[in-house]
Parts: sequence; C-alpha cells; structure tokens
Amino acid sequence: MAAAPLPSVPMEPELHPDLEPLKFLLGTWEGAGVGGYPTIDSFNFGQEMTFTHNGKPFLIYTSRTWLIEEGGELGEPLAMETGYWRPRPNHEVEVTLAHPTGIVEIYIGNVAFNRVELRTDVVARTESAKEVAAGHRLYGKIGDDLGWAYDMSAMKQGLKSHVSAQLKRVK
Repeated sequence: MAAAPLPSVPMEPELHPDLEPLKFLLGTWEGAGVGGYPTIDSFNFGQEMTFTHNGKPFLIYTSRTWLIEEGGELGEPLAMETGYWRPRPNHEVEVTLAHPTGIVEIYIGNVAFNRVELRTDVVARTESAKEVAAGHRLYGKIGDDLGWAYDMSAMKQGLKSHVSAQLKRVK
C-alpha cells in the first residue's frame, strides 16, 4: 500500500506573537569575523547564521563557520551549532545550543530593542569534549547588519573574548 502524500507545508507560517521581540534576527546572515583565545592562534572566519520559525513560539537557529585562508577564500570548516531560542515573559529569552564537538549549552538572557545578551546557565559535555565552563554572548543590529560576540571560559581560562563577527542579511 502506498503512503498518502503529505499535505503541503505553508511556505511562510505566521510569526507567533511571542517572537515579536526577536523578529529582527529572522533570516539568513553571512559575513566574516575574527577569533582567538589564550590557548589558540588568532584566525579569520566566514560565517552563515540562520534564524527561522515554524509558527510556534521559538526560533530555530543554525550557525556554520569556515576558516578564511590568507588569499581570502573559504577554507576548512570550523565550528557549527544548532538550537532553539525561546522567548519568555518580561523580555527574557532561553537558548539551547548543541555542538557536534560534544558540548550542549543552555543560555538565559534578555532582549532589549534589537539586542540580545545571554549568559550560560548550564554547560554539559561528553567525556571526549574540550572543557568549556561558561559563555557570554551578545547579538545586535549594527545598522542593517547583525553583529555578535562570544566570550568563553574554557581550558582553565577565565571568561575571555573568543569570536565576533558582523553579518549581512542575505535572505
């Protein structure tokens, strides 16, 4: 017996009203950034970051980065993460992120105008993952661009600047 075809999925679901404070993040963003940490050499990277929704009260998030080679071309893949952004009452937000390196983070923070500030509430890791203890993230509009920065506490270092980027909306 053949399976019945799936009904067509709406192309653009209506934005859940709880997402209104976060709607400035929606879209696909691309650009370049810089990274470093006391335990690694500095580097330049390219990034694609996507925020979508399905009509429910959360954003669906993915981020992929690649090393930028000396000639300016994209090189090997670097970090990747995926997760969900859940708005809460009083302009608060909860974010869950999973990394293929064995790290899972839960952030809590707040949204003010076109800016989000997040701090880790929980960091969990597999036995083989690098030691990450805490994180602090900022996301915000810079004109029409999206800027973001990530400070990390890892490898027995205190909270230090790790990566930042400025991205342009491409979709």
